[in-house]
This record gives sequence, structure tokens and C-alpha cells, in this order.
Amino acid sequence: MHKRFVNNCTIDITLIPDGPILIKSGKEGADPTKPDMEFVETYHAGGRSIYLPGSSLKGAIRAHAERIVRTVGKDKRDSNNWNLLWANDPLNDKYDYLQNKSASDIYKLSSFTDQMFGNTSIASRVRIEDAYPDKSQSLKIEERNGVAIDRVFGSVAVGPFNYQVCTAGEFHTKIHLKNFTLAQLGLIGLVLRDLDDGWFGLGFAKSRGLGTVQVKLNKAVVQYPGCILSEDEQQICALGSGKKWSKTFLLGAGEFLELPEAQSYGFLTEKRTQDCQDTPVAAQPMDLGFGVQLTWREGTVEDLFERAVRSWSHLLVGAK
Repeated sequence: MHKRFVNNCTIDITLIPDGPILIKSGKEGADPTKPDMEFVETYHAGGRSIYLPGSSLKGAIRAHAERIVRTVGKDKRDSNNWNLLWANDPLNDKYDYLQNKSASDIYKLSSFTDQMFGNTSIASRVRIEDAYPDKSQSLKIEERNGVAIDRVFGSVAVGPFNYQVCTAGEFHTKIHLKNFTLAQLGLIGLVLRDLDDGWFGLGFAKSRGLGTVQVKLNKAVVQYPGCILSEDEQQICALGSGKKWSKTFLLGAGEFLELPEAQSYGFLTEKRTQDCQDTPVAAQPMDLGFGVQLTWREGTVEDLFERAVRSWSHLLVGAK
């Protein structure tokens, strides 16, 4: 599937600290005037600035996605259905069963979350950019003090120490999904909903109240690079295959595959034969007049996720 580029979704979001947040630098500096735990920094927009690394965001998003699928699906293989696995055990799963397999078998045998975020045998379909601060919104950075308590004696075991936190500002980033199914897009929507609701946090000391953020959905664009609009602009036409859909259809990767290939990758089952949803958004040509895209602007991105979550729900019910 990575040899082709059938669809892509770019989700533009803003992360707003809903309290103190700290993603620690991996090392301590030599400057004694700085706190013991510093915010990770980089050079951006002509100066040095704190930021939220894309790797940290992806780790938190993947971890919560796995919590969701383990709650409603299976996390151990069923002897009666070897292919059915929602999330694997990353500490004990050695992926021996993926060796010397074809690309389609590797995808089909991988867990649902591995199909999205990758494993040692397949690349990730999800890419998250570093989140840099919005220059139009001032950052508020402060220092706090803390200690580690001895659980036996109740006295101070380590400390006092001080750490740096950000309590105000806005961080802008984008999430990219390549060759995604609608169920995978729906799971990303559920994770962002839970992050906005404060069900999990980012960075250091999440169990002590740090790391909660608000998620502002700015824009989402779904693109089909190998498609064009028909002459009357009422249909999306796939080049090379002759497939056609209504111009308002949200299409997952399974829609672009021929039947034998779709079955080999496990996209089609008896209870789920389509990877598409109708939407109120009409397709428009991409830049340079080649390719097709659907755009959900601020205030309407929730509609995209609601429709994708329907496919996730159908997949979940069909797999029971």
C-alpha cells in the first residue's frame, strides 16, 4: 500500500495548555540559573523557542488509541480468527509471525493500531509535525518547585527541585494520514476528542495534574491525488481504474483497490463491503488542476470525524 498514494488527510489543529504543561529536555544544562527540568527547545522563526515534539505527540496519541481499541476490541489473538487483533503487546510481541510474508499478509496480520502507527515490518500511516508556538499569542513560562516523598517514612526522598512549565499560549501542528481507511480516521477523531476532554495529557507529571490541553480543530483536508472531477463536476473519477463516486463522498483506501487486492489486505469482509461515507462537502480540484480534495473548515471538522467514526463503529460491530 505504501507504493501508491490513494488518499491523504491533513488535520490542522491548535493545542492550548489547559494548565501547566512540560515536555522535558533529555539533558540538564550547565547553567545553574536554569531550573533542574527544562522545557525542550529548538530554533524556530529566527530564535530559540519551546515546542511540542511531534514524536511526543504521536506517542501520546498512539498510547490512547491503543487504550480505546483494547477497551472495545481484542488485545490477544483468537485461535479461531488469527487475523483479528486490535492492539498487540509491544513488550512481548516479537513479530515472528510477520517474517517472510508478503506485504498484504504483513498488513492483514498486524494489529489495527500497528496498521496505523507502524511496527518493525510496516511503516506508519500517521505523521505528526512538531507543534510550534503561535507568535500572535504570548507564551507564559514559569518555574515550580517539587519534592519526591519517601513512601515508607513520609519524608522528602529527593528534592526540592524546580521545573519549568508553560501555562498559556497556543501551539500549532498538523496530523497527516496517508492511505487511510475511514475507521482509522475515526479512531484519530476519538483520540483528539478525548485529549480535548482531558482524559489523558501530554508530557511530564500527567498524574499530578500537568499536561492537559484544549484541542482546537482548525481545518481538515482530504485529498485523492489519483482522481479528477468529471466534466460536469458531479463525480469523482479514479484515473486508471474507471471507478466513479459522487463528488460528496469521503473515500477510504479500500475504495481504491480492486476486489482481489482489497480482500488480500483484509479491507473487505462480509459485514463491511464499503469504505466510504456521504458528506455535505463537495469535492474541488487540487492545485495545478490535478487531483481532488474535500475541505472541512473551522467549525465543521467535527462533521468529518462523526462520519469516519460511523465506519469505525461498523468495523467494530462487524468484527464481534
